[in-house]
Amino acid sequence: MVQKKILVTRLPGTRSKGLMHLSNGVRNCALGRSGVSALKHEGDGTTPVGRYPLRALLYRADRVSRPQTELPVHAIGDDDGWSDDPKDRNYNRMIRLPSLRSAEGLKRQDHLYDLVLVMGYNDLPRVRGKGSAVFVHLARPGYTPTEGCVALSKRDFLALLAEIGPETEIEIRG
Repeated sequence: MVQKKILVTRLPGTRSKGLMHLSNGVRNCALGRSGVSALKHEGDGTTPVGRYPLRALLYRADRVSRPQTELPVHAIGDDDGWSDDPKDRNYNRMIRLPSLRSAEGLKRQDHLYDLVLVMGYNDLPRVRGKGSAVFVHLARPGYTPTEGCVALSKRDFLALLAEIGPETEIEIRG
């Protein structure tokens, strides 16, 4: 059954660990290194408080099979990146690399971006400097902090995928 809302809360007593509330259980997740904030800005390391749609699923076709989802799906290519430069006209959008501006490569050596959900944070409208590349992606061992994303184990990410659709929003609370 597709959920309309997925809730993420901060784990009490911690800054960068959280809980994702799914219909089939509560899952551990990592949050931004600076915790959560309703006043996020580029590079601050916070996960933005609020309610956001899920725009698309990105995945590494060389590492995982195409996941089943009703969301738009895009296989990450060698030259896929995400602009994080507030001066770039493509700020907070997927771009082709190399770029003359600052951008994050999506085809990483580690496994964090093997599966990525693009959150509709700061995209309609985009506000320069308000933050970019806020995703749900795979977690490092021990759920170490992210740069502002929400991160899950692969098993929990796949459980999340089973519960979401185009109408699902993720709500992040402090």
